[in-house]
Amino acid sequence: MKSFVNFLSAFRIASAFAIIPTLLYGWYWISFILYVLASLSDFFDGYLARKYNCVSKLGGVMDHIGDKLLVANTLIILSIVLMFLLPAFIPGFPSWTIIVPVILMISRELYISGLREFLGTQKIEMPVPKARFSMGKIKTTLQMVATCALLLGLCMPQLVLVPKMEMFAIYGFYWLSYGGVITLWLALVASLWSATQYTITFIGHLKKIK
Repeated sequence: MKSFVNFLSAFRIASAFAIIPTLLYGWYWISFILYVLASLSDFFDGYLARKYNCVSKLGGVMDHIGDKLLVANTLIILSIVLMFLLPAFIPGFPSWTIIVPVILMISRELYISGLREFLGTQKIEMPVPKARFSMGKIKTTLQMVATCALLLGLCMPQLVLVPKMEMFAIYGFYWLSYGGVITLWLALVASLWSATQYTITFIGHLKKIK
């Protein structure tokens, strides 16, 4: 079971890189399916590791790397694609509404990693909050929902040529794009809130360091 759990984490890492060319070449359905499968693997590897008590340091590292790569790679390339497509299909759509939350959320991940690295040099751990509805988990959920909505929105124009699907494709693109952007900003709020919680914890540890 431990090997299977590690396989799920490895699959997420591989998917994080595979999504890049699929988005750049316009294979949006493949990007969407890959992202959904990778997101599901994130849930199942954690669930199986806890249920069968096969948590390992290697698995924890792979899980952490997979999560960060999947979010960073997908959001960066997705924001670049949407920055050009959305204003073209939706006149007046401000591109910065995509770029700003992505930059700030990735900056947040680098910031938290920096705090962890510093405390690591002092042999102090800063664990992920274990609360059932922690801001970190809410942030991750909102990121996944937003990314899925935006990816699915990109798939909609490809349905225009399908008989009787033209209006569904047009409205689907609009609503999924707008909904995805709004959810992305909600994820940013949760992300910054979570970063504040980590900062408070960091300052508490910092006071103990002589």
